[in-house]
Amino acid sequence: MAAMPYPSELFTIGDYLLKSKLGESSVSVVWEAESKSSGEVVAVKQVFISKLNRHLANCLDCELQFLSSVNHPNIIRLLRVLQSESCLFMVLEFCAGGNLAAYIRSHGRIQEELARRFMQQLGAGLEVLQSHHIIHRDLKPENILLSGPKDDLLLKIADFGLSRNVDRSKYAQTVCGSPLYMAPEVLQFQCYDEKVDMWSLGAILFELLNGHPPFHGRTNVQLLQNIKSSTCLPFSKLILSQLHPDCVDICSRLLSLIACRFKNSINIVLLRLNGWIKSEYIGNRTEYRKQTRIA
Repeated sequence: MAAMPYPSELFTIGDYLLKSKLGESSVSVVWEAESKSSGEVVAVKQVFISKLNRHLANCLDCELQFLSSVNHPNIIRLLRVLQSESCLFMVLEFCAGGNLAAYIRSHGRIQEELARRFMQQLGAGLEVLQSHHIIHRDLKPENILLSGPKDDLLLKIADFGLSRNVDRSKYAQTVCGSPLYMAPEVLQFQCYDEKVDMWSLGAILFELLNGHPPFHGRTNVQLLQNIKSSTCLPFSKLILSQLHPDCVDICSRLLSLIACRFKNSINIVLLRLNGWIKSEYIGNRTEYRKQTRIA
């Protein structure tokens, strides 16, 4: 069934009525849709095959293979795949809570205990990716969706459009992703592996605690310079004094330069997350400065 790329009216693909646009990129549009037979609300990612270069086509293959093989609460669920003459349609579970970026804009910095819960969920999802040798390469708040009731939110890693399968002891080279969440080795055009997703996880944790990403720059070159010139993470003193040492330590380990970050695995990070406890601890700022150094 042929479908108009950008329909001005409601149209169907298979059993699904595409209703309103949720987002778009240069090669795809994501729709809110409804099953005509069951009334189930879903999200449909419409990918324009003719707009895919070789790199993006390989990423799409990786996305389809991975999502077809997993069923995990912290990873977006692929329900069906449909195809027309010009487009591929991925029918995905619908997350009514929007994305984490919108949540942060609405709520500002969040409390440490909630940040811990969010990080446990994202770490569990990332553990599944790494067990399948998948690098997401674009982990950021916009690509993390929220589901469930407001007092018990469930986070789901989504948008695997830049994902790549890389076997152990091998590396990727393509520079891709969103600079504010991009590991320094990617910004430096170096070969990299799944540890780049751990940097992105650290940037998300920092943003949850502070309300903004850890490093900025008008250009990628300036951003990299700011990362490399930093001797400690830019927590505000007020926020830093209220955080549990384990929280600061995890953030520091995730946002360390290659040598130290590569000594850690996501399994170690998860163990530390499980041990990170709620505390009224008011720490010594000198000790915090040691813990927040960029290694």
